[in-house]
Parts: sequence; structure tokens; C-alpha cells
Amino acid sequence: MIAKLRGLVDVIGEDYIIIDVNGVGYLVSASAKTLSKLVKGAEVSLLIETIVREDSISLFGFADAWEKEWFNTLTKVQGVGAKVCLAILSALSPVQLAQAISAQDKNSFTRANGVGPKLAARIITELKDKIVTVPIADISSDMILNQEGMENANKVADVVMAQETDPNKLEDAISALVNLGYQRLEAYKAVNQAILNNPNADMAMLIRLALKEFANKD
Repeated sequence: MIAKLRGLVDVIGEDYIIIDVNGVGYLVSASAKTLSKLVKGAEVSLLIETIVREDSISLFGFADAWEKEWFNTLTKVQGVGAKVCLAILSALSPVQLAQAISAQDKNSFTRANGVGPKLAARIITELKDKIVTVPIADISSDMILNQEGMENANKVADVVMAQETDPNKLEDAISALVNLGYQRLEAYKAVNQAILNNPNADMAMLIRLALKEFANKD
């Protein structure tokens, strides 16, 4: 099995890349977010997931370990094949995936090609209690140990912390904001931030603090 490839970017397609490794070209499918980080002719190092079927061997590449873990997690959901999974990863970053699932926000998933409301609901239902993490040993210094990677790691930790809060209080505060006209995902983010800043706040206080978060953005 191929687990990692390092070589030169030979071709960048709409949903794939060809990596030249010592004269051998490997066709690797990848998300739009991974492809956007690549430059033709430059050296690249990608984590690889190899999928073997009776009639084919397919390679899927990822810029970081979190994206690869989400790929493996999403493909376990009924109806989410590898191509649909890449469409989801093209529309949502690992952090956005964690937030959308925690917020039970189906609309975020329907932004991906091939994902309708029913499939989005199934993804959220099957993964609502799933926290995708990556052991530090699996994080390569040339892939994710940068400023963006550390910021994403902190955001994931924030999502986990919010999930440990009283779920009824969290849901009631989010529902109240949705009833006021805010989008569910945005309401989740605002309540999440309020909880992080004030872990002992009751629901009424959380709503007021979340509204203040919205006001600060305006």
C-alpha cells in the first residue's frame, strides 16, 4: 500500500494531480482545498489513502493528517463514496466539518456536489458523536506544523470543549438564536464562543453573550 508520496507536481487537474516520483507519474485524486495549495513544478509531499478494488487501484492525496482522517471517517457513512467524500472536503475544511456536525447543520453539507438533504442528515446522524483526532506522531513537520495548522488544531479543541458542555443548554441557546433569524451554524459558533469565554453561564446569559458576538462582528 502507498501511504505517502513525495515528488514534483507534473499536472494539476480539476480533481487530481500527477506527481512525478523519480520519473514515475502517480495519478492522485484530491480535494479542491489540497489542490489549491499546490504549484506546478514544485516539490510536494502528500499523505495517501490507497483504495483497491477488483478492477482498479486508486490513490487519494491529502495535504494534512486531519483531512485524511476525515476522508476515512466520511467514507464509512452509507452513501458516501470516495468521490462524494472529496466533494465534501472541497466544500468544508476539517474544522468546518467538526463545527457543522456539532451544530447539526445540514445546509453546510449540501454545499458539496452530490450531497442532498437526506444524505446530509445521514452524515450528521451517524457522526454526531464522532470526534476526529490525529495522534501527534502522525503529524509530519512538512505538512501541518505551521501557523495555519496550529490555529486549526486550536479550533478543533474548541469544538471538543463545546461538546462537553450540557447539550440541552447548548441546543436551547442555539434554537433561540435560530428563532431570532440567525443561521444555525453561525448561531452554534456564537454560542460556542460564549461557552468558551463563560463556561458557567446559564442559557439566558449564553444567549446575551452570543448576541454580543454577533454585534461585535457587525
